[in-house]
Amino acid sequence: MSAKIDWAGRLAALRGELVARRLDGFLVPMADQYQNEYVPPQAQRITWLTGFTGSAGMVVVLKDKAAAFTDGRYTLQIAEQVDGDLYECHHIVDAPPIDWIAENLPKDGKLGYDSWLFTEAGVNRFQKAAEIAGGELTAVDANPLDAVWRDQPEAPMALVIPHDITFAGESSGDKRARLAQAMTAEAVVLTAPDSIAWLLNIRGGDVAHSPLPLSLAILHDDGRVDLFLEAAKRGRGLGDHLGNEVSLQPADAFAGALDGLGKKSVQVDPGSAAAWVFERLAAAGAEIERGSDPCQLPKAIKNDVELAGARASHSRDGAALTRFLHWLSVFGPQGEIDELGAEAQLEEFREEGEHFRDLSFPTITGSGPNGAIVHYRVSADSNRKLGAGEFYLVDSGAQYLDGTTDVTRTVAIGAPSDEMRDRFTRVLKGHIAIATTRFPEGTTGAQLDVLARHALWQAGLDFDHGTGHGVGSYLNVHEGPHSISKRQQTQDLRPGMVVSNEPGYYKTGAYGIRIENLLVVRAADMPDAERTMLEFETLTLSPIDRNAMAVDLLSEAEKAWLNAYHQRVYDALSPQVDDPTREWLDEATRPIS
Repeated sequence: MSAKIDWAGRLAALRGELVARRLDGFLVPMADQYQNEYVPPQAQRITWLTGFTGSAGMVVVLKDKAAAFTDGRYTLQIAEQVDGDLYECHHIVDAPPIDWIAENLPKDGKLGYDSWLFTEAGVNRFQKAAEIAGGELTAVDANPLDAVWRDQPEAPMALVIPHDITFAGESSGDKRARLAQAMTAEAVVLTAPDSIAWLLNIRGGDVAHSPLPLSLAILHDDGRVDLFLEAAKRGRGLGDHLGNEVSLQPADAFAGALDGLGKKSVQVDPGSAAAWVFERLAAAGAEIERGSDPCQLPKAIKNDVELAGARASHSRDGAALTRFLHWLSVFGPQGEIDELGAEAQLEEFREEGEHFRDLSFPTITGSGPNGAIVHYRVSADSNRKLGAGEFYLVDSGAQYLDGTTDVTRTVAIGAPSDEMRDRFTRVLKGHIAIATTRFPEGTTGAQLDVLARHALWQAGLDFDHGTGHGVGSYLNVHEGPHSISKRQQTQDLRPGMVVSNEPGYYKTGAYGIRIENLLVVRAADMPDAERTMLEFETLTLSPIDRNAMAVDLLSEAEKAWLNAYHQRVYDALSPQVDDPTREWLDEATRPIS
């Protein structure tokens, strides 16, 4: 049995280090120097300090109090994982950390932060909060938490390898030339690993489930790139793949390279680059142009090869998920399947698929009340069996060389209650509304989000997460700059963008429901339209549980969509599965009336 972790001791050790550095508080984000959503073990400082394992969060430690913040996906999880006697736990939107700091930082207090772990925009927000409290925000030379984290893991050193043009669809040289032609600055600093991976057609393995090469780069206005990468991470053939216009530099040469950009115009993204980069460039005398990462939008607009790969990978992934759903239909009602067993079985089916490389994120496998925890992570302690009369929610995906998948299905184990059917069907109605909508060019995801919630709102219900996020091409399962959510947005949806469609409903302590497919934006065939119109093509192929539906709540148009979708699922997947699975699939996709 593992030793019980002394969370109070860890907090006390950090406070002792703060006192030694004459700091009155310190900010601990769930972030690394690249501002990744999922960070390597070395950067999981909140987890080490508090035990919270969610992918989004912030901890503020003061001398006599501390608070932990996360978003709606993890509010139940943080309450379970974090000691409430040590930390106040808050919803990061309803009670933002900047408000807490403004109220609790002592007058003249010095609040420390690591400028590698915050964007410039983030620093500005916390600076204002500290000033309201009558204190100041202070950058530290070295992270004090790292000083007390005695067994902190080493930085990851996975090999960086070429990503073949067979899957990328466009050469790195063409991408670099295209971006260079549009540059207004003499250089662009790239700090997002997914941007570097896309631009140079490379992939890595430094972060679990995301093939990211943790690295930094500078793109020059003639198309040349300086790539800062540890020598130990340079895989076989990487130099030949990159060619003469990409200069491989040691990772520790990055600071000097920024110094060398003094007197030049340099573009940096204030929303994604570490504040440290701005500080270094300013000290060097560079003319800083604040602008969005130039790779993000073209990366989000998939080319024809990437879209063909997305369709192919989703077909294979759908076959694996269908095999799992058939298996679940046989063994789930017997009462012997638990969450961990179901997770392992699904992964086994996926691993057999062509071009499979990894899961795209840790599988969310939640039965009954565990399904109500939006980003639930099963453990040996929380693991429970799938029970009769309960919903089982499984949110999962995979990384294939030709695409990234993300799909959620909610399955009724036995007969669900009338309330459960009602809620499931309202979620389904929202899903269908997004899938079938047509919208004019220039529309943002914020303008569509209400469609996913309308049926729930009519019953006084809602869900506390976005409706959709962008998805990469054998890259991050969550990518921008587009999304479908309530948040105000400036990025419109454009043909070639892949986005999820995942409305849900969660009843704390009882059950959770989410139905998620991936979609791709395409031009709508509307010859009489007065404007250029767009629509969605559904990529994901997997049955939606008819046994969980209250069919009388569906309109004729909604039934028609569901029947057409299920026919498409059957036609695509039936040739890929064995006879028993095919028989189950035939029944699972039969039309409803």
